[in-house]
Amino acid sequence: MTCFASAAAFEAALSDLRPPDADARADAGARQGQLTKPPGSLGRLEEIAIFMAGWQGRARPRIDRGQAIIFAGNHGVTAHGVSAFPASVTAQMVANFQVGGAAINALTAAAGLELKVVALDLERPTADFTTAPAMNAGECLAALNAGAANVADGLDLLVLGEMGIGNSTAAAALCARSFGEAATAWTGPGTGIDGEGVQRKIAVIDRALAAHGDAPRTPFETLRHVGGREIAAIAGAIVRARQLGVPVVLDGFICCSAVAPLAIQNPAITDHCIAGHCSVEPGHVRLLARLGLDPMLHLGMRLGEGSGAAVAVGVIRAALAAHDQMATFAEAAVSPSL
Repeated sequence: MTCFASAAAFEAALSDLRPPDADARADAGARQGQLTKPPGSLGRLEEIAIFMAGWQGRARPRIDRGQAIIFAGNHGVTAHGVSAFPASVTAQMVANFQVGGAAINALTAAAGLELKVVALDLERPTADFTTAPAMNAGECLAALNAGAANVADGLDLLVLGEMGIGNSTAAAALCARSFGEAATAWTGPGTGIDGEGVQRKIAVIDRALAAHGDAPRTPFETLRHVGGREIAAIAGAIVRARQLGVPVVLDGFICCSAVAPLAIQNPAITDHCIAGHCSVEPGHVRLLARLGLDPMLHLGMRLGEGSGAAVAVGVIRAALAAHDQMATFAEAAVSPSL
């Protein structure tokens, strides 16, 4: 399925974002006011229930079908030694996902989520973006459409994640280019490189930013020049989920970096998104602040794979259970003035 016929069609979709269902949000808020608890006493759980109601279009939202999609891609920039692991690990980890041996397999099972793994041309890494755009226009559009095409209609919740050796370098480059800042503001250890490795990574990103300084700063061109297939696929999935009214839980720095160039064009792109957690990758807390997203969890995680977002789904389920299953003051014969 081709959701976006061209770069222009993708950016037109980004400019025309549907809002949440205001009536469902109002009804959910009214229900929260009738439940047997002091107003606001469940804190963010109440906000989550109302958020989910607005995007699902029902006052008592539920997660009958939640899905996690993990997109995987390889990066030519790994030739510069920006990761602690070789690029071959991407395919090895995808194979591990497929046989059920990774953290994300265990965590999605615990969260009651379907898991889909989408590998994107692993045998054909993106170009080294210090000397050429990471993708040509056709490749970037194909990645966006791969992301969009894998978002099924009828989902109650979508969790997004990624796998790709070298992709924290792409994520930092995306953020630096999107927000017009130096690489040092966004670059961290990723897979665990040492201080010397981080400095090498910063130099690589600086060269990439200089090489593409004259390229258009549209969402599509930023993704194309310094992104990756899996990151572009996440961007396509986020826009498609918005078209379908599916709420999205974002994972860590790399996953959220897909939103950065989109939010520059239309900050409302984050309205249907929840930040599942804040990772320890230094750029993530900075990026979440720029996107206006308050992370649900702070667990010291930095794995990727959608792992932090999957853990957050347990909290979302708890919020919906309380919202749906608690008695109202009238049902419990409890005075609301207490």
